[in-house]
Amino acid sequence: MKSNGCSSVNIVDTTLRDGEQTQGVSFSPAEKLNIAKALLEQLKVNRVEVASARISEGEKDAVAAILEWAKSKGLQDRVEVLGFVDGTASVDWIREAGGRVINLLTKGSRKHCDHQLRKSLQEHLDDIHQTVNYAKEQGLAVNVYLEDWSNGYNDEPEYVYALMDGLSDLDIEHYMLPDTLGVLTPEQVYASLSDMIERFPYANFDFHPHNDYGLATANSLMAVKAGISSIHCTVNCLGERAGNASLPEVAVALKDVMGIDLCVDESHIVRLSQMVENFSGKRIADNAPIVGADVFTQTSGIHADGDKKGGLYETRLSPERFARRRSYALGKMSGKASLQKNLEQLDISLSDNDIKKVLARVVELGDSKKTITSEDLPFIIAEVLESKNYNHVELINCSVTSGLQLDSTTSIRVRIGNEIFLSAGIGNGGFDAFIDAMQKILDQNDIQMPQLLDYEVRIPKGGHTDALTECTITWWDESGSLKTRGVHSNQVFAAMNATIRMLNIRIHRVTQSA
Repeated sequence: MKSNGCSSVNIVDTTLRDGEQTQGVSFSPAEKLNIAKALLEQLKVNRVEVASARISEGEKDAVAAILEWAKSKGLQDRVEVLGFVDGTASVDWIREAGGRVINLLTKGSRKHCDHQLRKSLQEHLDDIHQTVNYAKEQGLAVNVYLEDWSNGYNDEPEYVYALMDGLSDLDIEHYMLPDTLGVLTPEQVYASLSDMIERFPYANFDFHPHNDYGLATANSLMAVKAGISSIHCTVNCLGERAGNASLPEVAVALKDVMGIDLCVDESHIVRLSQMVENFSGKRIADNAPIVGADVFTQTSGIHADGDKKGGLYETRLSPERFARRRSYALGKMSGKASLQKNLEQLDISLSDNDIKKVLARVVELGDSKKTITSEDLPFIIAEVLESKNYNHVELINCSVTSGLQLDSTTSIRVRIGNEIFLSAGIGNGGFDAFIDAMQKILDQNDIQMPQLLDYEVRIPKGGHTDALTECTITWWDESGSLKTRGVHSNQVFAAMNATIRMLNIRIHRVTQSA
């Protein structure tokens, strides 16, 4: 199945079309353009489906912007738009947007044809011919979806065969077979697709899986095993209901399990996943394969020890492939090896006696269910060993005033080094006012405030109003991302603690490199 350069298996991304059918997801034109650019130019997928025709004028503008960029890069033929069997309407919409490829949605099951269209198969075929012929006259390449094909094949395969026979005289580039409701098992996928390929050897088939039973990745591998040449996926498994097949899972599994070298550039998978996560507003699970925050984190001290002594818990699924790195969690299950791995990453060296003291404190904090990050470790060390290395900035006093339909105000007293500074700020909420006040002090000391990327607040389960609040903030500066945590019964003060911790880390880095 391998060939020179890229393999014969293509990845077709439909994040911008099928993925946008996820509840609550609507990409702006600028977001669509940036995702399309990243998919084609950086991740290097083979084709992208970017929209459905006739949705809105705004959608047409978004498609036109994508196609204008794609044309400048010679990628216009790899950008596809879903169209409908509606005579000239979809074709005209796509042509006006500058499109070159229509993915025509036809009915792949008797039930859809009878009950949704209320037409016979022959009537449906007549309509398809009319739309396809007009599309060809307008210079469009045509792919055909057989919607609900999986149910159609299971319920009445003769209908599917007759539909394919009725399309055989048309110039169709790809016949796209969707498991629209995600009902097939891997065994059924292999059997049904093998049958389709054998019966219609002239057809170039795509497989379009859905993930309702969590089988989309396994089904994709079985489709390739049956001989399918193109698999449809979405980034972060976006899509209606349980979503589509996950592009990272499918691409990596095809490479590692089936030995297929795809065109996909793995080093961009995580960055693109984060882009889609931010634009869609749909958070990916921390344990999502390949892209989840925790999937390259070892929690057990035994595993850390095994890795240290010989990479005993490492596999081909290495984080370096995806521009990531392995980490070792700190908590009540941590052992000496876990702590040492984190110390190595921070370039901190401690005596065996000090390691025992720090490990005891880590386990104690972990036992109280506190989240401990590698960025917390220097402060734990400072606390246990009374080090002053991470005590450059201290929030001495703070007063926050907030009111309904009024701006919040903050007055702070801060120590930087041996000098005390007073400042006041105003903002949309207590933390915003604190940042305003803090920025004035930092400007006096030529200290730059990094960009805030993410802000997360949580309390322990149980809903107690007096519970401690944990605020985790992700920052970005010239060194990359940095995550810091603050804990307090007041969420605003928890965020302030996280900010002070971030400033101490940054100042310590500067002093170490000076």
